[in-house]
Amino acid sequence: MTTSDLTRLFNPKSIVVVGASEKSGSIGNWVVKNLLEHSDFEGALYLVNPKKNVIDGITALPDVASLPEPVDVAIVAVPASHVIAALQECGTKNVSFALVLTSGFAETGDTGIADQQKISDIAQRTGMRVIGPNCPGLCNIADNIGMTFSPSFRNDRSVGPIGLATHGGGLGRNMLQAGARGAGVSLWASLGNAADLDVPDVIEYFAHDPRIAVIATLLEGIADGPALIRAARIAAAADKPVVALKVGRSEYGARAVQSHTAAIAGSAVVNSAVLRQLGVIEVDDTDELMDVGWLLSRAQPAPSTRVAIWGASGGALSLCADHVGQAGLTLAQLQEDTVQRLSAILPSFASTANPVDITAAAIADSSIEQKSLEILAEDPGVDVILAPLALDYGERTAGTSLSLAAVQKLVTVPIVPIWMSDVHGKGYDILAEAGFCSPRGLSKGVLAVARWAEYGRWRDGQSTSPTPAPFAVQPARDELDLPRSVATEPEAKAWLAEHGVTVPRGFTVHDDKGVHTAMSGLRAPVVAKVVSTDLAHKTDVGGVVVGLQDAESACRARQDILAAVAAKAPGASVRGILIEEMMTGDSVEMIVGVHRDPVFGHLITVGAGGVFVELLNDTARHLLPLDRSTALKLIESLRMYPILAGMRGGATYDIDALADLLVSVSDCVSAHRSSIEEVDLNPVIVRPAGSSGPGSVALDALVVTTTMSKSPA
Repeated sequence: MTTSDLTRLFNPKSIVVVGASEKSGSIGNWVVKNLLEHSDFEGALYLVNPKKNVIDGITALPDVASLPEPVDVAIVAVPASHVIAALQECGTKNVSFALVLTSGFAETGDTGIADQQKISDIAQRTGMRVIGPNCPGLCNIADNIGMTFSPSFRNDRSVGPIGLATHGGGLGRNMLQAGARGAGVSLWASLGNAADLDVPDVIEYFAHDPRIAVIATLLEGIADGPALIRAARIAAAADKPVVALKVGRSEYGARAVQSHTAAIAGSAVVNSAVLRQLGVIEVDDTDELMDVGWLLSRAQPAPSTRVAIWGASGGALSLCADHVGQAGLTLAQLQEDTVQRLSAILPSFASTANPVDITAAAIADSSIEQKSLEILAEDPGVDVILAPLALDYGERTAGTSLSLAAVQKLVTVPIVPIWMSDVHGKGYDILAEAGFCSPRGLSKGVLAVARWAEYGRWRDGQSTSPTPAPFAVQPARDELDLPRSVATEPEAKAWLAEHGVTVPRGFTVHDDKGVHTAMSGLRAPVVAKVVSTDLAHKTDVGGVVVGLQDAESACRARQDILAAVAAKAPGASVRGILIEEMMTGDSVEMIVGVHRDPVFGHLITVGAGGVFVELLNDTARHLLPLDRSTALKLIESLRMYPILAGMRGGATYDIDALADLLVSVSDCVSAHRSSIEEVDLNPVIVRPAGSSGPGSVALDALVVTTTMSKSPA
């Protein structure tokens, strides 16, 4: 069964509640009450309870086997010890979907993990798709069907264009309740432990649902990286933004997630890099998730976002402008016609520049609110309007809210009211009823616009130069076997050079005669390095000598290295000494690497090297493969990019050569992806643009294959 079949899950024609109950306050009772009293479900409803004949006027069945027909959805609300038997009966009766509300599975330890695996096995064997266990169910707000035990289902029914997919139930309900401030949701699914169906399945379904414009998700773990990549790409192709809150980004949070839904949080930096690459907007809390989701549902952002600020509090407007500047956003330059039209209706002491301060004159003449807003929204250089509301003036603020709502109906430019007051009066309610999800504070409002603008830039970039599909979602293909050993540094460099990566000229020698032969073909100065698969850090054991000018000094260095290694690492296998030309002159050191992430597959990393490593902690990551356009964007995203680009009149370095090196490394791994675990080039030097010779050179190289131990050369 594919995710396109989830229509019958969200809008079933028949439901069976396994564990239905008359006991007030019980899980089984709330499920029945939500379906009978608070939903508009008009299909067949069956109740299963072996100890009751009638529940709420409906004849109860003793077991699932007694169902007169297959049903679309089974809601399982029985103790954990009875869940497996109930699901087996559901599978036998050709139930299409099961919602397992019961807790006590993988989140409890080894026994629970084994029991949860049985749930997965039943789903796999029978074709019945399962949500849960350890979840509150799901809510179809658009059609008012509550398949949940939540007592608040009857209250949280603000319909809107957001689709919500979460692991946890409590935070999912928290976001659903953002409807009270104007962020409406059509569908919400809480996947719990996700023994079968998971968040990516729901994202993919939402991408095809015409009622949903924006997908909001809360992820506790990412069990199937390729599935998430595929779902995000499908959503992007459908022009539906995905906003994500990833829980477990710290050590503390990761431990909490493990105990909550048994999810593995994964690497926070990798998760963030992948989400950013896919155009998924990552946020930091639930308020931000709904603020950004709501704004995206109002309008798709332009490639470059120009912000106008409007209001009646000069202080709030100035502070808002500070936040806009600090967020890296651009204040719109109002056209002269806009300024003249504003001047014609506003007092002489009002500000008609941006921010537009209509002043307290609006208290005496409220008509200037709507007129000035309309004029501002009609300026072709304005992409979004921030309207900070610093205080609640009762009826006067209610009038402002009505003006905001009236103008928004007339214009396409999104207006973002920012509610700054702790008093939530009539004006706040008017905004919510009009569909404004007013951010609660300037920092949150401006941050929502910044995230919105970020998505606009990503969307524009994809339309002009889309990135290749990651390895994880590419069709399987025949791969080349590695033609040579890559266990040592010289072997790794030879393999990389065959794929276009520039490395220094060098020779592996085993005696003084070999040193003399090597030196006759190399340009001094040279470096001598021990060749060994057993030494993680060659310099720590005296395995590197630099600045050698002639054969005699190189011979002495070879002897010194052998003696030092024998003394400090007597068990190490030495396969010779690498004599290699040193790269002299001005350059910038970088690091380049590839590793196979257990969730998402191969990622490439580029970042500041040398003295900048600890100073800047500056790296960028991207799923492979990498094309040249993406390689350049990756380099440009580094904080150290201005150094490469010639900051303050300094040297401009060969960025094109570095991009070519990144693409060559990507091609290397692409040709042998099943064999390569890790590639580490550290350092890679980038020379000034226009220099004679190569613009970028990998000075050291380590390649780890699937059949090798991770002992570096």
